[in-house]
Amino acid sequence: MKSNKIKRNFVLGILFFLPVIFLLFLYPSKHNYTPLDVIQTDVKEITNFSSDASDKIMLKDHITILAFLGETPLENGIAASNLKELVYDKFKGFKKFQIVVAVPYGTEVKIKELKQEINTYEDLKFWHYVYGTPEDIKGLFNSLKFDTVLRPDLSTDVVYIIDTERNQRGRLDGRDEREMKTNKPTYMLTGYDCIDIRDIKNKMSDDLRILFTEYRQKRKGNFDSSSRRAQDLKQSDE
Repeated sequence: MKSNKIKRNFVLGILFFLPVIFLLFLYPSKHNYTPLDVIQTDVKEITNFSSDASDKIMLKDHITILAFLGETPLENGIAASNLKELVYDKFKGFKKFQIVVAVPYGTEVKIKELKQEINTYEDLKFWHYVYGTPEDIKGLFNSLKFDTVLRPDLSTDVVYIIDTERNQRGRLDGRDEREMKTNKPTYMLTGYDCIDIRDIKNKMSDDLRILFTEYRQKRKGNFDSSSRRAQDLKQSDE
């Protein structure tokens, strides 16, 4: 009887301490957290742009998806719809999140038509259109690191992640697991193609989750950034 009691207490002890030991193994992982790469600093602020919003739209202090829909935004409706359904709807509840679409003056009526097409039954209060001159739009775009240039109508299907300090985020090594296994050469991921649904669902969604996790850990005081930004940027340019 005494032997059975000892065995029972031993088993109960194991069952009690095993989850604790497992959590202790997981605990250090947060200190080894790898943030989303900074690939460009000092993205140009949108102070020269205007909007219909009551408050001034700024990149500073926001996590922004920056898009360029050009002079004919309705022709880029597929990219806008994908961005709304696959990104905005998923992340609109996160603090400081916004989507900013830069378009030239003269597109105000076309933007109203685009809103009717993609807004459906809700007011996209974290989705902003900002209007600027062609020079303003080119200046903003040229402050980014990019692989695909603007079309003549000032549009592109590629969108960019900008953090609260106006740093452009992405991947210094943009390869996914499949590309790594096939030894595809390293390339920098500077933006995300809104026509390519896999690019949005796989890479962009993952990268946004990483960025939001980084800011959540910073608020809790758990984020330990051992950033090698200068060295990483130097290596990427070689």
